[in-house]
Amino acid sequence: MLQISNSVSIPEHEIEMSAVRSQGAGGQNVNKVATAIHLRFDIVASSLPDRYKERLLALSDQRITKDGVIVIKSQEHRSQEQNREEALQRLRELIRSAMVVPKPRKPSKPTRSSQRKRLDSKTKRSQIKTLRGKVTDE
Repeated sequence: MLQISNSVSIPEHEIEMSAVRSQGAGGQNVNKVATAIHLRFDIVASSLPDRYKERLLALSDQRITKDGVIVIKSQEHRSQEQNREEALQRLRELIRSAMVVPKPRKPSKPTRSSQRKRLDSKTKRSQIKTLRGKVTDE
């Protein structure tokens, strides 16, 4: 049972984990032991509340496929058990981050002094450019 919050948890049978061989350095261990973990979690078929499912499916995260399946690969550690814990932790964090509602942005106006400074710099720049023009005898 993966505990997401006080009221929400995911049963173990909904999370599919498979051990695969890790990539990269590791000597003989990497060639003979399957220590990396592939975690797959189907959002649509899960027992999560509907608001969780909607928010997760609305995320533009590369770990979520078009079919609504979360795929996480963990291969940081040399032991399979540590990678399993790491993958479950990442899944928990992804689901928790989906439930954080971003604060709505309040549009603000530029201050009077900043507007004045901007206009002053524009007129100054304009004068500099007009002084670069051709000199005429009058």
